[in-house]
Amino acid sequence: MTIAAPAQPRRGDAVRRRLASSPLTYLSLSLAVMIVVFSIAAPQAFLSAYNVQTMLTVTSVLLVMSVGMTFVIATAGIDLSVGSVLVFSAVMSLKTMTALGGDGVGVVLAGFAVAALSGVAWGALNGFLISKARVPALISTLGTMGAALGIAQLVTGGNDLSGVPKALYEGIGLGKLFGVVPWLVVIALVVTIAGAIVLTQTRFGRYTLFVGSGPEAARRAGINVDRHLIKVYGLGGLLAGVAGFLDLALFASANIAGHSTDNLQAVAAVVLGGTSLFGGVATIAGTVIGVFIPAVLQNGFVILKVQTFWQEVAIGVVLVLAVYIDQFKRRSREKS
Repeated sequence: MTIAAPAQPRRGDAVRRRLASSPLTYLSLSLAVMIVVFSIAAPQAFLSAYNVQTMLTVTSVLLVMSVGMTFVIATAGIDLSVGSVLVFSAVMSLKTMTALGGDGVGVVLAGFAVAALSGVAWGALNGFLISKARVPALISTLGTMGAALGIAQLVTGGNDLSGVPKALYEGIGLGKLFGVVPWLVVIALVVTIAGAIVLTQTRFGRYTLFVGSGPEAARRAGINVDRHLIKVYGLGGLLAGVAGFLDLALFASANIAGHSTDNLQAVAAVVLGGTSLFGGVATIAGTVIGVFIPAVLQNGFVILKVQTFWQEVAIGVVLVLAVYIDQFKRRSREKS
């Protein structure tokens, strides 16, 4: 009598199970449902090329900043200063370009370098305060948030600055790759892909997740946790500085008061995307979806003329739900 061999699970079944258990699947479906609903409710306005392009372009600045925030939160930290660092970097960059004069590419590159260095400096300071001075991340970044914005206001007298070189505003802010895709979207896409590769394929990314899972265990494994935290917060500051430069290109001015909630928007996007507030779990792909969920909600509500406070209510409910799900999954992992 022959005994039949047990049936081997098919690869397609395994893939389907993995997709069904992935938070990214549900996030993607949620975003898709929102797009379908708004497309049906206002097809001509919501699906217009102008609206889609505007939404992608404006969201690009927040996406760049949120990629840096993903690394920070992956270490079980937080950075409340990114919005102020964005403003400070934009102000320093524009002041530099104005002092150099002219509209050439060299002036724009100098402005970019100043914006990036300004962001790195604030980020590294945050990392030093957290890792060496042992000041909690919430307090240290709250302090640098006020300091960065205060210095920017002192430099500008509290007024917005204009006079962005045409090479930056027209070349990057209004320019398009092949006349189709805005350069701001292309830059945000490159930063996002680079962030995903660094997080998943490099030692820096692995160390970031190890530190978030448990700093003491990471130290015992030979990781210099203090130095790594300075690098991670430096990266977050760098991308906030780059976001400030892109903001200059987008709006052709350094807006002093227009970024007061950028830090909360970046945190919300990262948490919505599935990165754990308790560290050790992070995904750049999730952050991308987390950036677009509130962006699509706000855009759709504006088109449908829903009152502004309902927009805030909807986004707040989504954020609280995301944090609840994160805590629920964490408790489930601890029980198992």
